[in-house]
Amino acid sequence: MIKKIYFGNDHAAYEIKDQIITHLKQKGYQIIDEGAQAELGSVDYSTYALKVANDVVNDTKNDSIGILLCGTGIGMNIAASKVHGTRVALVYNESSAKLAKEHNNANIITIGARENSLNQILKMIDDFLTSKFLGERHQKRLDIIAKYEKEQNS
Repeated sequence: MIKKIYFGNDHAAYEIKDQIITHLKQKGYQIIDEGAQAELGSVDYSTYALKVANDVVNDTKNDSIGILLCGTGIGMNIAASKVHGTRVALVYNESSAKLAKEHNNANIITIGARENSLNQILKMIDDFLTSKFLGERHQKRLDIIAKYEKEQNS
């Protein structure tokens, strides 16, 4: 069961960051806040995405995940996907959040802070966190990706 969440954001999520973290803490999750702070002004999303992605992959003692927010979720997704061992999903509604876990066993989700309301974002996060990987045919697909990734990094 997921208990530890690495959280990252850029300047686009300053206004909602604390509310999201409070929501997650109230649900019993341990939050590691690696996001930008409001006083920094405009920041480079890639710095925060890479930090969270590396920490999720290297945290082998916990069943941890990452949550990343930027303006559209796209930049964070591109950056985090570069880290070996990540399965990053850009979620844009409740169904995509649920399927990111059920079918793809995503260990990081990215969300567009400017594309969704706070309530939509919280619902997507909750749906992702309460979903379970279904395995079976989906595991075979992930194994194909993992094999390719291993070959490319050899």
